[in-house]
Amino acid sequence: MENFIYMILNAFHNVAIIGCVAGPFYMARIVKKRSKYEKKIIYEMDRLMEDVITTQPLICWASLITLVTTGFGFPLLYVLFHGELKEMSIIGIIALGIKLLAVAGITVILYVGTFYYNPKLKELFARFQPEQNPDPEIMKQFFAIRALRKYWCDWCWRFGVLVLIASAILRWS
Repeated sequence: MENFIYMILNAFHNVAIIGCVAGPFYMARIVKKRSKYEKKIIYEMDRLMEDVITTQPLICWASLITLVTTGFGFPLLYVLFHGELKEMSIIGIIALGIKLLAVAGITVILYVGTFYYNPKLKELFARFQPEQNPDPEIMKQFFAIRALRKYWCDWCWRFGVLVLIASAILRWS
């Protein structure tokens, strides 16, 4: 029974890790492709980008909550079946520390993106209208915040990759 429950926990944990990695990876790629165009508002393209990018945090939050919940499930499962915490090698302890720091980094970046960058970008974008020349100062602010969001999105992706690697090490240590 322990192995079956572990398998289910591991499946949900792995899907959550993929959710934490895929979102930032694809969102950063979208923004990078958009940056190849001139720094002016292309209303329909930018509207689509903001709609897609600003809905992504919901998936990221769900993935992060699942990741943390299932992550705590592993030691709890071991304690339930064995009555004690599993001993870990020094490599396992280091991997766990790296994983916890990476998850903390993802959480902070996701929080700032969700509650600062996205609302600010939404507010600035609302000032743009199709078929009109936007205020250059607002456009400058918009692209500056978008660049910051992309920078942190790239870091979120890197932290997600660290979580993937640390998880693989933890499985065998």
